Amino acid sequence: MHCNVLEYLEEAERAYPKKLAFGDGAMEASYSAFAQMARQIGSRLAALGAYREPIAILMEKDVPSLAAFFGTAYSGCFYVPIDKTFPLGRIRTILSVVEPRFLILGKKDAALKEGLSIEATVLYLEDLLSPAPLDTGLLRQIRERHLDTDPLYMMFTSGSTGVPKGVLVSHKSVIDMAEQFTKTFHFSQEDVFANQAPFDFDVSVKDIYLTIKNGASMQIVPKNMFVLPKSLASYLNEKKATTLIWAASALGIVSTLDAFKEEAPRYLNKIMFSGEVLPIKTLHYWQERLGDAMYVNLYGPTEITCNCTYYIVGRAFGLGETLPIGKPFPNTEILLLDSQGQLAKPGESGEICVRGSCLALGYYKNKEATQKAFCQNPLHDDYHDLIYRTGDMGYQNEYGELVFTSRKDFQIKRMGHRIELFEIEAAVNAVDGVEKCCCIYDQEKEKIVLYYQAQRNLEADILKSLQANLPKYMFPNLFYRMERLPENSHGKIDRPRLKLEYMEQRQ
Repeated sequence: MHCNVLEYLEEAERAYPKKLAFGDGAMEASYSAFAQMARQIGSRLAALGAYREPIAILMEKDVPSLAAFFGTAYSGCFYVPIDKTFPLGRIRTILSVVEPRFLILGKKDAALKEGLSIEATVLYLEDLLSPAPLDTGLLRQIRERHLDTDPLYMMFTSGSTGVPKGVLVSHKSVIDMAEQFTKTFHFSQEDVFANQAPFDFDVSVKDIYLTIKNGASMQIVPKNMFVLPKSLASYLNEKKATTLIWAASALGIVSTLDAFKEEAPRYLNKIMFSGEVLPIKTLHYWQERLGDAMYVNLYGPTEITCNCTYYIVGRAFGLGETLPIGKPFPNTEILLLDSQGQLAKPGESGEICVRGSCLALGYYKNKEATQKAFCQNPLHDDYHDLIYRTGDMGYQNEYGELVFTSRKDFQIKRMGHRIELFEIEAAVNAVDGVEKCCCIYDQEKEKIVLYYQAQRNLEADILKSLQANLPKYMFPNLFYRMERLPENSHGKIDRPRLKLEYMEQRQ
C-alpha cells in the first residue's frame, strides 16, 4: 500500500533509471536524474527547518519547477504553485492567504520579489539545485513521520468574496486518483503524456502523477502551439504522445483553427477532457481525424482531486446534444441531493455531492468555507461521514448515466419557467460558425444575454436554430458577438468578467 507519492517516483527510478521522466523542450530528465534533483531540493529545504508547511513556488512551466514540487514533498512540506505571469495583485492576494515562510523562484525573476511585499525568505531554484551532499538521514526521518493524510499541494480557486480559496489536497487523495485512473484506463509505462494544463490547474495533476505511478513519460507542450497550432501534430508525433488530458477549451482551439488539416497525430489512443462542456462539433472534429482513439469526458472540481466521474464516449452524439459525465470512479460515490437534502427521485435533478478518499482536506485557513462545502452526509447522522457539495446540478438519464445540467446559480426562473442556461449554450454551440458561447442572466431586467465567439454576425442563424430546438421563453434577449471570449487563467470562459462588463455597459 502506498502512502506517499514519492514511492511512485522511487519505484519508477529503480525500474527505469535511464528512461525519460519529464521533458519541457529545453530540458529532459531521466527518472534517476529527476529523483536526484528532487532529493537535492528536499534536503536543502529540510535543512532550513521547513516541515509540514506551505512552500510557495513562483514557477515556470518546466522540469525544474516539477522538481521543486517533488523536492517540497521530500522535505515533508506541501507546495503551492503560482503562475509567475499572474498580475502582481493576484500573486499578492494568494500569498496573503498562504503566508509562507519560504518562496521559491528563479533568479531571472528576482525583481518580482520587490513588488510582492512579503516577509517570506526567497530561495532561488538554481541554488536549491546546485550540487551539495544530501542529508539522507534527515530525509529518512521525515519519511518515517509521514502520514498519507499529510497535504501534498495547495491550488487556488476563485472565492465568492473576491479572495481566492486555497484547496489543500493530501497524498492519500492523489494516490487514490492515480490508482483509479490507472485501473480504469489501463495506463502503463508505454504511455507518453502530452501536458497542456498549467501547473497551478489541477488538470496537470493527472499528467504528473499518472506519469510517475506508471513509469511513463511526460512532455510539456509549448504554449505557442495553442496560438499557432499548425506544428502541434508534428510535435505530438515527434514525441510519440499517446495520451492527452486537456481542458475542453484546448481541444476547441485545435478544432477552431483546424490544426490537423495537413497532419494528424498518429500515436494518440486516449483523449480526455474536462473543465467545461465540450461542444459536440468539437468532438466530431477530433473523431473524424483520430477515429480509433478513446474519448473520455471527465468531471470534477479541484476539491475532489481532479475528477470524480467519467464517461467513455461509446455512441454517436448529434449537434445540440450534451455528453454525459458518466459514472463515478471506483472508491467514489455520487449523491444527487434535492433542496431538502434528500436523494433526488429517478430522473429528477439534484445537486452533485461526492463521498470518498478523493475529498480534499478543505480550504486553507478558511474554516467557514470548509464547513459549508465539506459537510456531514445529510442522509444520516450515525457517524462522521463527509461529503463535498459541488454546487453543480445533474440527473441520471435513461442509460443510467449522470448528466451535468448547470451550476446551481446558473439555473434561472423566467416567465414562470425554470431554465438551465447551459441548455441554451448547448443549442447555440451547435450552430455552424459559433466557436463557443456563454449565457448570463440579468435578473433585474429579466433578460437572457448571449455572448458568442464567431468570425461574423450569426444572430439570424442562431435564432433559426433555436426556433427548431428550444421553446421561445428560452431565447436570449440580447446578442453580443466577440472575436474572442475572455478566458480565465485556466482557459475557461470568464463568466464573472462578462457579467461585470455587461452590468457596466447597461448603466
